[in-house]
Amino acid sequence: ITPKAMLSRARCGIRKGSLIVNLPGSPKGATENLGFIIDSLVHGIEILKGEAVECATPMKK
Repeated sequence: ITPKAMLSRARCGIRKGSLIVNLPGSPKGATENLGFIIDSLVHGIEILKGEAVECATPMKK
């Protein structure tokens, strides 16, 4: 169990209104990896819903 385990995942992103996260195939591995990224998923969902901008995009004043 390590936060660096997420680096072993090959892909994640947004496609056609869906948030895609690549997790390990085993239930234990998927649960452990998801535990490290779950807080960041809120921001990803906000982007999908149009409630937030991408983190690399400066907010307009």
